[in-house]
Amino acid sequence: MSDSTPHEPSGSLVEWLVPLAFIICGGWVVWHIPAFTLDWNPPTDQSVYDQLSDRYRKNDVTPGMGGLFGGFADIIDWIALIGIPIFAFLGVRTVKRAPMEFESWRAADRLSVFIGRVTMMLVLCLCSVMLYEVFVRYVLNAATLWANELSLWIAGFIFLCAGLYAMQQRSHIRIFLLYDMCPRWLQRVFDCISTFLIVVFAFFLVYGGYGEAFDKFYRWETFGTAFDPPIPATIKPAVLIVISLVAVQAVVNLISDWNAEPEIHTDEPDEDEIAKLRAAVGAEDTK
Repeated sequence: MSDSTPHEPSGSLVEWLVPLAFIICGGWVVWHIPAFTLDWNPPTDQSVYDQLSDRYRKNDVTPGMGGLFGGFADIIDWIALIGIPIFAFLGVRTVKRAPMEFESWRAADRLSVFIGRVTMMLVLCLCSVMLYEVFVRYVLNAATLWANELSLWIAGFIFLCAGLYAMQQRSHIRIFLLYDMCPRWLQRVFDCISTFLIVVFAFFLVYGGYGEAFDKFYRWETFGTAFDPPIPATIKPAVLIVISLVAVQAVVNLISDWNAEPEIHTDEPDEDEIAKLRAAVGAEDTK
């Protein structure tokens, strides 16, 4: 796959529906992870097994349906699980680069941009939850027990996924004062050093945090509130997964930008950026 691609019209209905379908399948599977754990790798500790079983029975959305193959996960759980890789594949294949987005377009870039689209849909979900809570609390005087924790849960995933998208877009905070003064060969040295440090940080974070993350996930540790969502059981593993993807994206960025022309960063308006903004709002001919 080439490093870059000509801009194609983005924002089609497919680019909205596929990330939304991915979120629905992912959310369903995450909520029913205890069923898959009990089917695939049940705890040998009886107390942990009983605790996991209780959480499964408490949170099962379709308790009337029997599990497939004599297990806990029912047909809807399996359909949602199969839907995750299907919609992820469709999302990566159908995502298109918007005018304002970075031009690098390798396979890893497409994945990061698709995750960016998923993040955008999560922001929409977060706003919907908050608006619903405001409505029922102040209009119907019937506040929910789940909106606050669900908002925190979604916001955690937004924060993580947005970091990966920012890495792909080269929009993270950088200080260019010394970098811009150096020749291109020395800039490449700086790029190698920064990428190496990112990879090393990701390695030790995963190495040091894997045990705790696995333990929280396996025991399906919850938040301890009335709604009791599995925030610790999901956010901790998600941190390790996303930081690994960030490290991979940093390496991809290094490869993609290796032969790029040196870029000088100033406070002057960027004409190319202005042109992209005009194209994004459909005002290419605006003076």
